[in-house]
Amino acid sequence: MIEWVYDQCVEEITSNEILPPIEISVVTDHDEIEHTLKDKSRNVCRVDDNVSTGSERIYLAWQRYYKDQNFDYIINVQGDEPLINKQDLLNLLEFHQESNFDITTYVNKSKVKEDFENPNCVKALLNEKNGECHYFSRAPIPFHRDSEFESFYHHIGIYCYKTEALEKFFNAEKSTNEVKESLEQLRALDLGMRIGAMITKKKFIGVDTPEDIYKLEGVLGEE
Repeated sequence: MIEWVYDQCVEEITSNEILPPIEISVVTDHDEIEHTLKDKSRNVCRVDDNVSTGSERIYLAWQRYYKDQNFDYIINVQGDEPLINKQDLLNLLEFHQESNFDITTYVNKSKVKEDFENPNCVKALLNEKNGECHYFSRAPIPFHRDSEFESFYHHIGIYCYKTEALEKFFNAEKSTNEVKESLEQLRALDLGMRIGAMITKKKFIGVDTPEDIYKLEGVLGEE
């Protein structure tokens, strides 16, 4: 799956790209992943430090392998999001460049009540007018007090950081909300950083359980 996500992110785009090229690399501490990808000529950064989040591991890879390239933005794509591709990265980067957010991410609107109640499906509470996120939770939010359930915003596992924001995130201790929810983006919010979400109609499926494989196969079968 990681090889698939990598190839999706480096695929050629036929339309004119007004944004700069993106350097793609897999950051891992796993021998099999490293050797398999290197054998197939994929870029790999090895980071063995004991860290608690993917963003922390990516920060260390940036410091050790890419600091001299003076990147303004660093995008964290999780290896369990196989429907993300290079165009998604470019769209998110452009959205970030045109905003004042420290971090940007994707959400899509879902009407699936089963997902709304599923703790593996992360919900985002946001301002629909400007995309600013107020909170992320595994709990079903927002609570529908005076109406029946209609929809919610499903968070997609991809983050675009300004480099200074990623450094601030790395140097901070875990926040209380982050520990309770086991969601790294809550550390950023608790630090006072602004997270903006780009709303997309594209269907993304994060593979968190074996059952998600069947959902993914169904989506790929529709393409």
